[in-house]
Amino acid sequence: MNPISSSLILVGAVLAVLAGVGLLRFNSAAARFHSAGKASPIAFMFVAIGAAPEVGLFGAAQLAVAVVALVLTLPAATHLLFRATHRTSSSAYLRDDDLTRDRISQASKETQP
Repeated sequence: MNPISSSLILVGAVLAVLAGVGLLRFNSAAARFHSAGKASPIAFMFVAIGAAPEVGLFGAAQLAVAVVALVLTLPAATHLLFRATHRTSSSAYLRDDDLTRDRISQASKETQP
């Protein structure tokens, strides 16, 4: 394995470890989702770029497809997870007027005969 590939894989591994530490150490759900949503695809991208010369052309193409899929889908998935957490949380600091109106209208529909 050449030194450039090794160093890229090492950088990706360090970023993944930092994302894991962020998931454990941050207090709010927003910070945890940000840590997971931003660092994970970047860490995977570094590892994939480092591994690409070692796995051949077909393996590199598969890694490129995986990187593109991850970069395109992870922000939307993180957003939807955070939105679900936001909607189900009872914390006062997560109040959002639009979501509160949605809950009120849902509650009024449930109480109507």
